[in-house]
Amino acid sequence: MTDLLLHTAEELHKLSRTGRRAVVMTMGALHEGHATLIRTARELAGPEGQVVVTVFVNPLQFGAGEDLDRYPRTLEADLVIAEEAGADAVFAPAVDEVYPGGDPQVRITAGPMGERLEGATRPGHFDGMLTVVAKLLHLTRPDLALFGQKDAQQLALIRRMVTDLNFPVEVVGVPTVREEDGLALSSRNRYLSAAERGTALALSRALFAGRDRLAAQAALRARAEASPTSDERATALARLGEIRASADAHAVSAAVSAAGSGLPDAVRAAALHVLDEAGRHEPPLVLDYLALVDPLDFTETGQDFTGQAVLAVAAKVGATRLIDNIPLEFGAHS
Repeated sequence: MTDLLLHTAEELHKLSRTGRRAVVMTMGALHEGHATLIRTARELAGPEGQVVVTVFVNPLQFGAGEDLDRYPRTLEADLVIAEEAGADAVFAPAVDEVYPGGDPQVRITAGPMGERLEGATRPGHFDGMLTVVAKLLHLTRPDLALFGQKDAQQLALIRRMVTDLNFPVEVVGVPTVREEDGLALSSRNRYLSAAERGTALALSRALFAGRDRLAAQAALRARAEASPTSDERATALARLGEIRASADAHAVSAAVSAAGSGLPDAVRAAALHVLDEAGRHEPPLVLDYLALVDPLDFTETGQDFTGQAVLAVAAKVGATRLIDNIPLEFGAHS
């Protein structure tokens, strides 16, 4: 297993390679979510390719008062998980290997997109993240780089950087892995007490409530399109004296006509209802943000939005800050 472990860029560059190289970047404390990334990398690289996992707790992306010192470091266990999932090498450099001149004076800036949501809560976080990702891309020289969709804003920014700065790498997003109770897998979950974990489940429940509201409204809209003569039917029933049936038909017609209006707000409201309730739990959930955004630039969606969107949430439970999101699709008639 020690043959798997590399500590220096020199060792990494001496690593022979055939086929495509896929890299999975982590901060360690690996769990099933990381293992899924590694297994996906193995499949995409193929039997002739190579999978490199990086393990580096990047100090640049931790702000004042954040959990850099207590962030879990479990390299021996990480090696076992990485090898079992199909990694060929684990690159675990020291800080002075990645930043040999100390804190870098020249850094990548995330721009306006990096100042929203997570960036507003954690100033400078995305600058530090992009700087280390850029460095690790240069050091590992991969053909493919895989990142989890749980960190949706991070993934969007990495894709933007790769496009804007012409990095010769394909960025692959891998769906969020959840525990049986719905909680998104995270290295920080281990900080939660049993009671805190119970409260934290509101994050995924809120997202699913928003998704379900969207599905219900879309089904109502589909019903409208399948029965375009609801008003005519209501009028005809009234003429026949079927007053109650006529009223029902009018109600369906009215509901249908409203099904496509204000849908983003309806999705947000359904999710916020769950989060508000969790704010009254003991321990309480302290909401940072809930946002329904365009995944291309992470700006809030308008009421006439169509296409793919991301419903994202961040909150603290006790001393632990958690994030989660789900992708949604707003159809042209939703």
